[in-house]
Amino acid sequence: MNTTLKITRIGNSAGVVLPKDVLARLRVGPGDTLHLTEAPDGVRLTAHDPDFEATMELAEEIMRKDRRILRALAK
Repeated sequence: MNTTLKITRIGNSAGVVLPKDVLARLRVGPGDTLHLTEAPDGVRLTAHDPDFEATMELAEEIMRKDRRILRALAK
């Protein structure tokens, strides 16, 4: 996919309008939040929060490691 976006003025700021097909691929719409992160080849625009994903991976690791303790606490 290769899309060219034009930067437009929005009040005192600047922005880009995302085409419908890009919004569909990201599964987002008006009011949703997007996350812009640095990537080796530029920047990456995603609908998921990379910090949340890293936190969940850590939580899953802890849950696997301490499964017996968590079961005891749940009783």
